[in-house]
Amino acid sequence: MTTIDRRTVLGTGALALVGAAGQAAPATAQAGPKPIFPVPATTIPIVGETDVFQVRRIYCIGRNYAAHAIERGSDPNREPPFFFQKPTDAIQNVGVGTVADHPYPSLTKNYHHEVELVAALKSGGTNISPDKALDHVYGYALGLDMTRRDLQNGMAAEKKPWEIGKSFDHAAVLGPIHPVSKVGHLTKGAISLAVNGTVRQDSSLDKMIWSVAEQIAKLSEAFELKAGDIIYSGTPENVGPVVKGDVLLCKLEGLPDMSIRIV
Repeated sequence: MTTIDRRTVLGTGALALVGAAGQAAPATAQAGPKPIFPVPATTIPIVGETDVFQVRRIYCIGRNYAAHAIERGSDPNREPPFFFQKPTDAIQNVGVGTVADHPYPSLTKNYHHEVELVAALKSGGTNISPDKALDHVYGYALGLDMTRRDLQNGMAAEKKPWEIGKSFDHAAVLGPIHPVSKVGHLTKGAISLAVNGTVRQDSSLDKMIWSVAEQIAKLSEAFELKAGDIIYSGTPENVGPVVKGDVLLCKLEGLPDMSIRIV
């Protein structure tokens, strides 16, 4: 009969524990799946802050100024609000005091400007009441909803979705976000756009058919709004074409100007 002394037993036990620990280590290292490649987050600078606003979704309202609704062939007194979306990576950030190069997109021969107020949300929910809606707004920016009008019109004529006319690279141009704590809520004030020094769009925010608060309320009936959502709140009348070489100057009372050059 073979005898094993206490020292051998203890030594063997220690080796067994070391071996078990070594086998368990890889399982700890493989704690969970990871992306196979990085996808950069889309962010917008915030005036006066080192932090940035990370974008979750981009919502846009259509035909929200009466005169623009008429020029697009609809009746502003009868049409309920409708919305569409753009991809988040369509954002082109434009710094204050700069003239950013904006590439003329592919496929179109009728490229249009649409200047707009943009609201950025810090929170959200569903079925938000209009009187509480502005509590969810973090800040505002000046934006351009750029549009391949010929593609939009062509798809609309065929009763097909016109995403191709609205959702493309660099289609969501905007300046930095100005927090409500610094600028308040922008419910009135002049908004305009000039091309090469000639004013084309010239209106005021109080001519919106649906206010930003009402837009948030209506959107929240169809979607759960969340922090990081931004809303393009509609454009005034006299949208029109631009070509390479044109310089666009956007103005909104209470915010710095924004400018791009079509290249």
